[in-house]
Amino acid sequence: MMEDDAENGLGTYQERPRPYPSMRSKAHTPRIFRILLGLNSRVLFVLLLLVFGAVFYIGASTSPIVVFVFSICIVSFFFSLYLTKWVLAKDEGPPEMAEISDAIRDGAEGFFKTQYGTISKMALLLALVILSIYLFRSTTPQQESSGLTRSTSACITVAAFLLGALCSGIAGYIGMWVSVRANVRVSSAARRSAREALQIAVRAGGLSAIVVVGMAVIGVAILYATFYVFLGVDSPGSMKVTDLPLLLVGYGFGASFVALFAQLGGGIYTKAADVGADLVGKVEQGIPEDDPRNPAVIADLVGDNVGDCAARGADLFESIAAEIISAMILGGTMAQRCKIEDPSGFILFPLVIHSFDLVVSSVGILSIRGTRDPGLIVPVEDPMAILQKGYSVTILLAIITFGVSTRWLLYTEQAPSAWLNFALCGLVGIMTAYAFVWISKYYTDYKHEPVRVLALSSATGHGTNIIAGVSLGLESTALPVLVISIAIITAFWLGHTSGLVDETGIPTGGLFGTAVATMGMLSTAAYVLTMDMFGPIADNAGGIVEMSQQPESVREITDVLDAVGNTTKATTKGFAIGSAALASFLLFSAYMDEVASFAHVPFKQVDIAIPEVFVGGLLGSMLIFLFSAWACSAVGRTAQEVVKEVRRQFIERPGIMDYKEKPDYSRCVAIVASASLREMIKPGALATISPIVIGFLFRLLGHYTGQELLGAKVVASMLMFATVTGILMALFFNTAGGAWDNAKKYIETGALGGKGSESHKAAVTGDTVGDPFKDTAGPSLHVLIKMLATITLVMAPVFL
Repeated sequence: MMEDDAENGLGTYQERPRPYPSMRSKAHTPRIFRILLGLNSRVLFVLLLLVFGAVFYIGASTSPIVVFVFSICIVSFFFSLYLTKWVLAKDEGPPEMAEISDAIRDGAEGFFKTQYGTISKMALLLALVILSIYLFRSTTPQQESSGLTRSTSACITVAAFLLGALCSGIAGYIGMWVSVRANVRVSSAARRSAREALQIAVRAGGLSAIVVVGMAVIGVAILYATFYVFLGVDSPGSMKVTDLPLLLVGYGFGASFVALFAQLGGGIYTKAADVGADLVGKVEQGIPEDDPRNPAVIADLVGDNVGDCAARGADLFESIAAEIISAMILGGTMAQRCKIEDPSGFILFPLVIHSFDLVVSSVGILSIRGTRDPGLIVPVEDPMAILQKGYSVTILLAIITFGVSTRWLLYTEQAPSAWLNFALCGLVGIMTAYAFVWISKYYTDYKHEPVRVLALSSATGHGTNIIAGVSLGLESTALPVLVISIAIITAFWLGHTSGLVDETGIPTGGLFGTAVATMGMLSTAAYVLTMDMFGPIADNAGGIVEMSQQPESVREITDVLDAVGNTTKATTKGFAIGSAALASFLLFSAYMDEVASFAHVPFKQVDIAIPEVFVGGLLGSMLIFLFSAWACSAVGRTAQEVVKEVRRQFIERPGIMDYKEKPDYSRCVAIVASASLREMIKPGALATISPIVIGFLFRLLGHYTGQELLGAKVVASMLMFATVTGILMALFFNTAGGAWDNAKKYIETGALGGKGSESHKAAVTGDTVGDPFKDTAGPSLHVLIKMLATITLVMAPVFL
């Protein structure tokens, strides 16, 4: 049998037993989905009608705006069902492709179930901690006047936290579910047409993006409407609608908590497998990327799904949820100070903007079409140019819908022209998003000078490649910081001069202006996530093509898509960092307002000249570096285990290189799965516990030294310094890692000696160094920044 395999190569899979063993011990579909799928269709239809009826009832009892949001979200879910049917109708190609895809799917779903089982246990433990704190916390004057007891407040916050965590987990599962089914269909389509493969990858990514954004919007809307009806908001003697958004902060915290651990665990998994596969396979054995002889190749392909798709889905879900809640808080606060008669428009504005995001992004996704005549031979178009056209369509429609939304919801007789100022704030945010995408593309696409210079440095060795990559990453932080600085100041002053003033005549629209700019930046989030999901799907498709020994022309198509996917991943990470900076600024402002409400004293400034406050800032910056170090070292330790295992298999099974023996893929999958779950705990616990411990210790110090609000001030300083340091570090990590990766891709096109040359080996070393930067530490950092902001909001009573 082995001799026949050696003679026939890997081309006759149909005649052989399954070469990629199943790693599935039992069904990995979540139990809730298995229950729903097992129901009779009529029963399921009745249940859906009841759910929709209840949702629209509470929406109608709240506001017509909420009904509008519900309607858009439900229509978008039906659109995602259309995309699902369209993608799954595509063929999976020859049996060898399907077998490889099945192995990837088994590994991804198995790891997802184990990882999220661990995360859910930690979330339940944290929910008990939150419940205990809220049962003994003080209440705000607004809560006291409305009759909201401590126990009610505690139950509401815990319920919001658990719902946010659950929805974030579902968002991650959807991202992974789509990617493990779309990859093989993209591989099959690449045998026929580059444009068809591109269209399938985009629509698969769009399916995931629409569901994730829609869930984030409808989740906040349902929570808001439920609390509105349950608490009898705006009725005599009850809570005012302007105070209601503060009850939603638990939802954002739950989403960010799950997203952080998903990003850490998935990032450690994917990059440890990638580094191990590259170091032994490419550098030591000289075999191509994704070669079936590499024992770590299946683990590497599984990692693309759990790290880049599942984690990114949870990440963007958390970003949108945090931005919506912070903007709702600031909108309610401003409306209350300005005595606006109907504040619901200012509070619900973020939900409407993101509802329109679903519409405009859907149009952008549909604008990318396959070739009209499948039999027509056409030149391979630049996939990046096609994606950019779709993004341009989305941005144009977003500008129009943003203007309509501001006129509809933000018009007030007190300041008739204020809506126009806020529309301009949204335009600033949209321009900022476009600038971030362009800057990231410039520094990570090998069509531009920075990456080509980095590739050229590989010709003189490994060391010069590393030096050039580090310097490129450091330089790439300058333009994004300038852009975000200009955006914050411009949006603040547009809001400040909108004409909205409080009772004393002081302008109050500045912070809400920055909130509107953040909404503008995220107003195309669904399309941006589509481009992000496109990357790992294309990467997986290339791996399946390589492993199934398809013709070189097919691999050339997937290589082009993979290189573009690396660029889109880098650009969307830059986009995420920019939105994280703006969202953290909003959450910081909301934190200061909440401290003032609990302490019954003004809290508008933080003086870093106070030694303890300055120390808090140092601790915040240190937290970022320590977290990054632990995340990178976790990848390094896990990769060492993979390298040892791959080397062992090559030594003990020398027939692997001649196709006479088969690698043990499942062993490498098991190693990275168990190690990544173990390694994600320490950095995740550091991020969760640090702000609580620091705030509580300095609160005690303030109590004994007579310094009022010292704990709250130190935490505010820690949050400011951590945000600034984290943004710069994340920009450095993401851009340097993406540039190293595409410098390697550029050389693999045939430049500087091509594959197997000394330049290529140096570029592989750079790519290996950049792997934990761009896919573990970098993405985890911008999630960490927002989680720190949400945890300080939820835990504010501990610091007082």
